[in-house]
Amino acid sequence: MHQTGNSIKLLTGNSHPRLAEQVAARLGIPLTPVHVSKFLSLETSVQIHSSVRDEDVFILQSPSPPDINDHLMELLIMISACKTASAKRITAVIPCYPYARQDKKDKSRAPITAKLVANLLAVAGADHVITMDLHASQIQGFFNIPVDNLFSEPSMVQYIKQEVDGWRNAIIVSPDAGGAKRATGLADTLNLDFALINRKRRRDMAASITLPTVPPTPTGSDSGSSPGDDDDPYFVEKMELLVGDVKGKVAILIDDMIDSGHTIRLAAGVLRENGAQEVYALISHGLLSDTTMENLRDLPVKKLIVTNSIDQTDRITATQDKIDIIDIAPVIAESIRRTHNGESISALFRPNELHF
Repeated sequence: MHQTGNSIKLLTGNSHPRLAEQVAARLGIPLTPVHVSKFLSLETSVQIHSSVRDEDVFILQSPSPPDINDHLMELLIMISACKTASAKRITAVIPCYPYARQDKKDKSRAPITAKLVANLLAVAGADHVITMDLHASQIQGFFNIPVDNLFSEPSMVQYIKQEVDGWRNAIIVSPDAGGAKRATGLADTLNLDFALINRKRRRDMAASITLPTVPPTPTGSDSGSSPGDDDDPYFVEKMELLVGDVKGKVAILIDDMIDSGHTIRLAAGVLRENGAQEVYALISHGLLSDTTMENLRDLPVKKLIVTNSIDQTDRITATQDKIDIIDIAPVIAESIRRTHNGESISALFRPNELHF
């Protein structure tokens, strides 16, 4: 006889099964069996092989390149399937929120796709969303359902203290003005100095003749640029240290995502030109969709540190351990446990209280 006890049911699709398994192990529960496949017509098929009636359902899906759209559709269909199967509550756990860089109307006729994704999740039947390090905090306001935006900062603080040699002589650096708040928060937590790099982009018709050119940043790059100017071959880009003194210090670059690696490459070069002893790059989400393994190995940083919000297993081996991973499974698992039990998750934002 089936017993309902409003227990945790953890489901996942094809985006990051490894992370889902780690979260399930932390929670001490099995993954709910789900079969996600495609028909010959390439439509997504989802079959949930266990009852979710009156259960507290958490669906962990972290859409990532090159199949972001497929992963998003899997998530929406799984939410809808659980809704029609009478789940008591459905929480979408999305460590890396898709389309987060399309969060504003920055030019004529530009879509605010991050808002569209929020609407899709709500219409599909999600009651709650858990995500991590949103590209812009205002994305939470796109929802009419509760959103918990977890931070990787406490885990980054632990990593810096344990893995970065000479971290007390370090300086936290933001590669652009948009990440200044994130970087200053980390610097304050560690009681370190802060530096800011200014990114200049200007149009110069004679650039190809009189100046060394920098390859244009791919559309939707690390720093969140949008289509438009990046496609113009006459744009010349450079960076300069605007605030802070990095000479003789360990420079730690902080950003929310890396896609092509272009921003980090330029920023690390500027830091070395200004006398930085070593350069580390700590990034929340390693999309790396337009980056070859050779380019990653050649990045002018000692280590590229990313969370496992996106699976990096193949890249770690291919880049000869250039990449280090910060495991977010404990934070995700604890947020699920606290949400299920109706407990506050504010402790997850304080480094000194991460003891799970």
